[in-house]
Amino acid sequence: MLLSAFISKRFRAHSGQKDGQNGFVSFIAKASTIGILLGVAVLIVALSVINGFEQQLVHRLLSVVPQVEYVAPNKPINNWQSKVALLRSQAGVTGAAPFISVNGMAQYKSELKAVEVRGVSPEFENQVSALNKFTEGRLVSQLQQEDVLLGQQIVNRLGLKIGDPVTLLIPQINQQSNTLLAPKRVSLNLAGIIKMGGPIDETAAFIRLDKAQSVLSFEQNQVTGLRLQVADVFAAHQTAMRVGQVIPDYVYVSSWFRTQGSLYQDIQMVRTIVYIVVFLIIAVASFNIVSSLVMEVREKQANIAILKTMGAQDSTILATFVMQGFTQALIGVILGTVIGVMLALNISELFTWASNLLGDNPLQGVYFIEFLPSKLVWQDIVITVIVTFVLAILATLYPAWQATRVDPAKVLGN
Repeated sequence: MLLSAFISKRFRAHSGQKDGQNGFVSFIAKASTIGILLGVAVLIVALSVINGFEQQLVHRLLSVVPQVEYVAPNKPINNWQSKVALLRSQAGVTGAAPFISVNGMAQYKSELKAVEVRGVSPEFENQVSALNKFTEGRLVSQLQQEDVLLGQQIVNRLGLKIGDPVTLLIPQINQQSNTLLAPKRVSLNLAGIIKMGGPIDETAAFIRLDKAQSVLSFEQNQVTGLRLQVADVFAAHQTAMRVGQVIPDYVYVSSWFRTQGSLYQDIQMVRTIVYIVVFLIIAVASFNIVSSLVMEVREKQANIAILKTMGAQDSTILATFVMQGFTQALIGVILGTVIGVMLALNISELFTWASNLLGDNPLQGVYFIEFLPSKLVWQDIVITVIVTFVLAILATLYPAWQATRVDPAKVLGN
């Protein structure tokens, strides 16, 4: 093995000379190394960004949007206090809270914006939502009777600032004739601004539960829905169906898979596509190793013949050219891993810098975050390195085997 390593090193030194075919073989070898370098670096960065989106989905978006909801379609849910206590006692449930949800309009001066008005209990909402982390001004747990919290994009659209008066227009329906009445006007004060980023900021409006009950003429024990926080967000649908059986009311069962599931599926689909595409890039780079080694075997036929006449075994020749390809892959993997890790650790800052430089953020208002997240998972790096080395070693086997078939008599006799 030491002899093979020594011969391989001499071959690489000779191939580095910039003359004729030696220079061309050296160029092909470097091209394969650069291809592997780029493939490894791109895969590490891409997987880190995908992992970052998945992490933000769980710890940011799913900490605010309902993980599980039970919504009454026709008449309100009565005695919500006892039902919240019942839900909290179920396995897999970490929190439960009541809510009242109704669509409406927010008005400031002559400007109007459609909103989803959500009446929540300050005492219970913290059990199922981390909204306080993304709120500026008064928090949900501090909501007063005449307060309202609005999303950042609603505030921007209406030209509001904290302390300004806001009017909510709530639709009214005549239950007897089932006709739409004039909307009810509710005057409130903007007490806080929700800064989540993405579509949530376009529709979110939070008021106290008792205020919503008063507006809709509900009794104090009546709500339109119950919300859960679950221990395992990826088992939310199964938990929702199982726990929902204990509720005696007729309710619609909803989990985040219905409202945000397409986003999670898109993340997983992109992860699969990235794996396939980048590994194909690495496979093409490995094919370049085949090309460079085939040409090098043809170029080094005389050297191989001399080694054989000196007693070198086929295993020594085979190991020599395997090491040639392995060294090319090793350089590419090491440099690609270092570059990929450095970019993955700093991609968020680089994205922010580029967005500020260009004056445009492509994520703004599109996704649930407005920055490029990154989470480096070492298992991804290990898998990338192992697969790359396996492809590189497989690529060296055929040229190395061809080298063992060189006939010294034919080569030296010419």
